[in-house]
Amino acid sequence: MRRPLIAGNWKMNKTVSESVEFARNFVDAVSDVADRDILICPPFTSLQVLGQIFDGTNVKLGAQNMHFEEKGAFTGEISPLMLKDVGCTFVILGHSERRHIFGENNDFINKKVLSAVSHGLIPILCVGELLEEREAGRTFEVVGTQLEEGLKGLSKEADFVVAYEPVWAIGTGKTATPELAEEVHRFLREKLAELFGKEKAESVRILYGGSVKPENVEGLMAMENIDGALVGGASLKVESFVKIVNFGR
Repeated sequence: MRRPLIAGNWKMNKTVSESVEFARNFVDAVSDVADRDILICPPFTSLQVLGQIFDGTNVKLGAQNMHFEEKGAFTGEISPLMLKDVGCTFVILGHSERRHIFGENNDFINKKVLSAVSHGLIPILCVGELLEEREAGRTFEVVGTQLEEGLKGLSKEADFVVAYEPVWAIGTGKTATPELAEEVHRFLREKLAELFGKEKAESVRILYGGSVKPENVEGLMAMENIDGALVGGASLKVESFVKIVNFGR
């Protein structure tokens, strides 16, 4: 059985004081949850203080992005060493907003994935198609290429997570039906089996991301190949994120 992972991606939201208030209330509210992994990925400015609050709890800390170099003349960037130093264990890479707003391509994202793994961070590689790509029948082609090129050069021993995010469902209120999401998740697992072998493919967690809410998480998590959620807007409020974390309980 793959252990569920519920991850909150706060994107560019919450000041440090807002993050601290959320974290203290949230840690108390989920302290009895032991059968799934809980992850919060705040803005860089809140990482250090949340790392201290989450230390010794069942809530893990992750970052929303990173550069692949350890240090150097990369103004505005954050290195894997810096993330490790403040307590991060996960890092989101290749999010659709990084791809489509900031122009990151598969090769650039692959360098980050390899760097994350080599520094002991667990990358969450995001893949997903645009609305026009889905309507053109190119979903499998697009996500398959993103997966293969994003994981290129990785050994089967590497610890990584995949997140399927249909771009047309992020922040739009639209959600892929559980059946539609499952179809893509199944394809991704088959693709992982081609790349790394069936045994590895069965162990990799594949999350769904795209307007996940308390109202739809149960249906999504009932699917065989959906192993968790990458939650955006609904992870910004303690009440709604606690409900998502507690799906099925």
